[in-house]
Amino acid sequence: MRFSRVVAIPFVLASLATAARAEVPVGAIEILSGPNAAYGTSIKAGLDLALDTINKKGILDGQKIALTVEDSAGNKDQAINAARKLVGRDKVVAVIGPTLSNEMFAVGPVTNERRIPTVGTSTTANGITAIGDYIFRTSLPESDVIPVTLKKAQARGVKTIALMYANDDAFSKSGFDVMKAAAEKSGLKIVAIESFGSKDTDFSAQLTKIKGLKPDAIGISALVEPVSGVLLQARQLGFGKETQFIGGNGSNSPKLGEIAGAAADGLIVGSPWFIAKPDPISEKFVSDFQAKNGKSPDQFAAQAFDAMFIVAAAIDRAGAADSEKVRDALLKTNYSGVMGPFTFTSGRDPASTEGVVVLEMQGGKFGIAK
Repeated sequence: MRFSRVVAIPFVLASLATAARAEVPVGAIEILSGPNAAYGTSIKAGLDLALDTINKKGILDGQKIALTVEDSAGNKDQAINAARKLVGRDKVVAVIGPTLSNEMFAVGPVTNERRIPTVGTSTTANGITAIGDYIFRTSLPESDVIPVTLKKAQARGVKTIALMYANDDAFSKSGFDVMKAAAEKSGLKIVAIESFGSKDTDFSAQLTKIKGLKPDAIGISALVEPVSGVLLQARQLGFGKETQFIGGNGSNSPKLGEIAGAAADGLIVGSPWFIAKPDPISEKFVSDFQAKNGKSPDQFAAQAFDAMFIVAAAIDRAGAADSEKVRDALLKTNYSGVMGPFTFTSGRDPASTEGVVVLEMQGGKFGIAK
């Protein structure tokens, strides 16, 4: 009996230690329900696909990543509660997300204070990484993408533009600020600026005012549902192909075509990735995503896929499931994936803008703008 005790106790302790090292906790905060769930569900699918590969190989001597995904439902308070749960109860070493910029402005201060590296994959508003030293993003800010889109519009003969934006969320307001500044810098004449609420469904007053001014283009900074509503009403009011519609990052969703249908035809938007990108890594990602999910990936899935590998590699390089070491390792990222070569600037933003392409909606789907 004594011998049994002497042998059994170390065995149990060793088993517990092995179990404790079996998984590295990482959290994600995404919109999985509500009107903007198209973004978050796409991001989650990208994260899950990346984990399939990461956890087969393992990190830190074979450990797996245990990813806990919390639904923010697009609500800032719910996103904050999710962050507190992930940090306080789940003891995550890093957080991916949240989905929208206005959520990051709420969540970022919480995770930054707790020194948890937080990586936004779809947060494009100005000022995101200025929240704190532990806030990163892999998504190109609007300030890098919108000027490329406007340049394409100008190549099509656009000289005057009206701007519309949702004035009640940080993402849309920031996108508008960028669009306005980029239009002014490029020499476009802004003939009107109209705002609306992100939950509005009637845009006829704003569009009627704009129609009388006959701009060559209308730029819209908002999430996909209000953008769809603006396009549907614009067509009802007689706006035709002579008016170039231009979207910000909120328009970069297949849901635009699903909601607006033919009304969205002709809208152009800048994107850091496109499904038809002629690259073996991207092509394999598309094939694997389609096999796993039964549908094609969008930009948000692609960005999340790369971000999961970037975070996993940082944890591996850190040599420990330690948030401080992970943060330092993230700064040394040198990764090549679906989006192309990727490094962070000293300000924790993406360092390269080489991959920006301009897409055009036709027949409910995006294609490369001619």
